[in-house]
Amino acid sequence: MNDPIVKVFKDKILKARKVTIFPVFLLVLWGCAGNNPVISRTEGVNFEINENSTIVYDKNGSDLDSISAHLLSEDIERVIGKRPIVATSFPSNGQSVILIGKIESEIIRNFLGKEVQELEHLKGGWERFSLKVHPIKGQENPGKCLVIAGSDDRGTAFGAFEISERIGVSPWYWWADVPVEKQERVTLADLPYVSNTPSVKYRGIFLNDEDWGLQPWAEKTFESSTGDIGPKTYAKIFELLLRLKANYIWPAMHPSTKAFFHYPGNPEMAMVYQIVVGTSHAEPMLRNNVDEWDHHEMGDFNYQTNKEQVYSYWEKRVKESQGLNAIYTVGMRGIHDSGMEGVDSYDQAAGILENVIADQRGLISEYISKDVEEIPQAFTAYKEVLDIYDAGLDLPEDITMIWPDDNYGYIRRLSNAEERNREGGTGVYYHASYWGRPHDYLWLSTTHPALIREEMMKAYEMDCREIWVLNVGDIKPLEYNIELFMDMAYQADPFKDPSYSKKHLNDWYQSIFGKQGKELGEIIWTYYDLAFERRPEFMGWSQTEPTTPVYSSAYAHKSWGDEAQKRLDAYKNLESRIEDIKASMPEKEFPAFYQLGYYPVISASLMNQKFLYKDKAMHYAEEDRLSALNYKARSEEAYDKIVNETEFYNQELIGGKWNHMMDMAPRNLPVYQKPKIELPNGNSAQNLVGISPEKSAFAKGNEDFPEFNSWTDQKHFLDVYLKQKGEANWRVKASQEWIEVSKQEGKISSQIGPLEERIWVNIDWSKVEKENFEEEIVIQAGNQDFTFAVKGEKRPLPPEEIKHLEGNHFVVINAEDYSQSQASNGQKWEKVVGLGHSGAVMQSLPLKAPSISEDNISENSSHLSYDFFLHHNSEDAEILFTAIPTHPLTDQNELRIAYSVDKGPVKVVDFETHGRSEEWKENVLSNKTTKGIKVGPLEKGKHSVKVYWVDPGVLLDYVYIDLAGIDFPYGKLPSTQFNNQ
Repeated sequence: MNDPIVKVFKDKILKARKVTIFPVFLLVLWGCAGNNPVISRTEGVNFEINENSTIVYDKNGSDLDSISAHLLSEDIERVIGKRPIVATSFPSNGQSVILIGKIESEIIRNFLGKEVQELEHLKGGWERFSLKVHPIKGQENPGKCLVIAGSDDRGTAFGAFEISERIGVSPWYWWADVPVEKQERVTLADLPYVSNTPSVKYRGIFLNDEDWGLQPWAEKTFESSTGDIGPKTYAKIFELLLRLKANYIWPAMHPSTKAFFHYPGNPEMAMVYQIVVGTSHAEPMLRNNVDEWDHHEMGDFNYQTNKEQVYSYWEKRVKESQGLNAIYTVGMRGIHDSGMEGVDSYDQAAGILENVIADQRGLISEYISKDVEEIPQAFTAYKEVLDIYDAGLDLPEDITMIWPDDNYGYIRRLSNAEERNREGGTGVYYHASYWGRPHDYLWLSTTHPALIREEMMKAYEMDCREIWVLNVGDIKPLEYNIELFMDMAYQADPFKDPSYSKKHLNDWYQSIFGKQGKELGEIIWTYYDLAFERRPEFMGWSQTEPTTPVYSSAYAHKSWGDEAQKRLDAYKNLESRIEDIKASMPEKEFPAFYQLGYYPVISASLMNQKFLYKDKAMHYAEEDRLSALNYKARSEEAYDKIVNETEFYNQELIGGKWNHMMDMAPRNLPVYQKPKIELPNGNSAQNLVGISPEKSAFAKGNEDFPEFNSWTDQKHFLDVYLKQKGEANWRVKASQEWIEVSKQEGKISSQIGPLEERIWVNIDWSKVEKENFEEEIVIQAGNQDFTFAVKGEKRPLPPEEIKHLEGNHFVVINAEDYSQSQASNGQKWEKVVGLGHSGAVMQSLPLKAPSISEDNISENSSHLSYDFFLHHNSEDAEILFTAIPTHPLTDQNELRIAYSVDKGPVKVVDFETHGRSEEWKENVLSNKTTKGIKVGPLEKGKHSVKVYWVDPGVLLDYVYIDLAGIDFPYGKLPSTQFNNQ
């Protein structure tokens, strides 16, 4: 290391990382051991790392070479139990040497000699590296040397950490306590190896909303000497980024945290780790306005009325940033996440911003480089800034345009053909954690991997490849989402296949937990599926900004087979499966298992229990059910369990290593609070027993019980329950033997339980002889008889070619289950597996194809056909198209499909939403957008609906055909695809 850095970091950094600093006399001794060894060329040679291995790096190399060498030495010790010696010259008789350096470094060139020509193709490359084994000659016992040669310093580091991963040290060994399997020695195969250029140039994270995790943990647990997120914490963060082959950071910037530059060690740490520093959309010129702009002393943050102060404020930071590897955020918003002060229109703001950016670039030119175009700069079109950009902002071509998502995982816009040619390129700012309207999700990791893959690969295909930034909140518990994002940004090609998203998740968990990782990966995927339907943080049906109280959920309890209970059962199944893994999890793997699997799964399940049991308590109290009190207790117990699990995470796991990191109630929003369940005092019930049938979903229906039909697999329930303390025997009698019940008799008791029982009713169609029937079920309970009509239709077999049939006056079609598909003029529909409420969506491709005029849609245009068969006539049918709530691909596209029914007129459906409308809020809270279209009368028999390609990038999920004004459930219904088995 050069002297200034050594003085600053010898104790502060290296000791914090527990890195061994080798005595100078030892390095000198090795340096005098003789001439550098020579090599001969070999191919396909394995390399063994053992207790006698030595790591050598160039004494004239970068600080990062030293850091990489020492961290690799630590990793080897984690595996084989002994730390290799780290030196700056070859040992006199080394048998197993790892040589680290850039291809231009003196030590690499001296060792390789003429063979260095093999690496010339890496010269000038971006973050590439080569791994190759060479024999060491010119010493008494020839050995082998693994040469890690980088095209640049980060490339060299990536090569070193590639070795770490290959020997079994996860990038998450520290941040998620992933265990390392001990071995006596390890052998590296698949050599030689040359890495590709990263798919995205700058790849990194935004530490945001750190108030409830990262900052209090750093202050109180990890870096108490600083009392904040300081150099020690950033060293760990930067190490993680490099291990993930990332290179970029937007530092933490909330009021709870001092500005990144407040602690001199922070930018100095970034320099030695060679992490590129930027700042968020609201922080121009590497400033943290929240912490650093003193309104009392500096006045308004207004470039029209207080230009001198603002300019001076930026100038000081630009001077301070000399020598820092940085991307300068240009432009100007308010002090925090707010609009520019003192402007009345987007047009006015655009004019002011042009002057602001010109002055900012002047500062860069004066203090950083005269060639301002060569210094990376970024402009993020976040929230209102996109409208300002659209108002005609003239943005210099060398500035990278960063497109944001809408804070909920849906990119608001990508580059049109002209923007894709920008000299500075384009990028994406993407959220996996968010504070704001319509509701925060700061607690658990709940953004579906398939959605991240789809949106970011969409950006990649649209040439957004300069900067990718992921808002990660506190880092924990977003470990997997971070891994996914960075792996995709580093090498995007495997992710072009949509099915790779699930494979990537399963492979990651298996790499950590072995055989149990396969099951855990399946559990986590289902966890994300359930969160895609409704995030745990949204289960209160409340909103923020303004904050509203919690409400009952939209999940049906008394219809659709008890939709709410089905969700509870799905989570209970995950709980049972993950508890089984926990019971057999080796002790050394438990901390990682708890963080990466157990805590998020259990917490999500408990959050659903808290609200859905509360709702059941309220609903059942209206029926005077004694069980209402039980559900109230279950809801409260779920809250208490979340408290207990969070306390364990913070205070007991790893001896309190993560104390203050996990907060189960960020911002103390109503959704996180203990449920308030007010039930009627006393019981006014006159009878001992009550019976509640499942309710019909007809908006106009009056049936006691939903109808049955032979085309769809269905069953419906009857609940028998106590209204007062006591006990009662019950028995079911059906008027026909083919009316089957799950249980024919039982007993309910307030003393020994149960307080209620659910009886499932279905039909054995093989024994039904009537085309239409109306039979009955009688339940005898206590001294009462309850009679319910059982109605149904045994329908004739439909035409063989028809896939989808009418259920109980509705049809459900998954978009992937089309009857025919036709591509035209290069436009096509392709399946994206793993995404959507149906499990796969159909996407209109190619992305760069232009939208088509509605006037140009014809029978031969690209389309999907969906055939279906009705058993009833409908006077006023409605088709409901449900899509993933993305946004128009570029400013030259909309978000449309077109449709026709039975070769009728072609009509257009537009899924686009605007601003923060109520429709958009509901869409992002439910991850779906639905458009209902009245299509008039439909007669019984065969029909077909065609869905036409109009705009690229539309993600069609499923289609409902409503024949009778159905009150559909919150979640998606199963397909009514016919199964004649």
